[in-house]
Amino acid sequence: MIPVCLVFVAAGVMLGVLNADSVNYDLGFAHLHLPKGAALLLALGIGWLLGGLSAWFGMVWQQRCKQVRKDH
Repeated sequence: MIPVCLVFVAAGVMLGVLNADSVNYDLGFAHLHLPKGAALLLALGIGWLLGGLSAWFGMVWQQRCKQVRKDH
């Protein structure tokens, strides 16, 4: 397990080093000035969070629908 984690950490470090240039983002309500690697990591984290939340809400919705069918 640890060697796999080390491979991903090394890949992340390489990604950050190779994408050290800064990028400007205009979100309409805020202006961000981030390195490309940090922006990619932020996008990955937001996608992971939104994907996890949508999967969780889907499971909760499915369980509630089963409970409603069972009650009727």
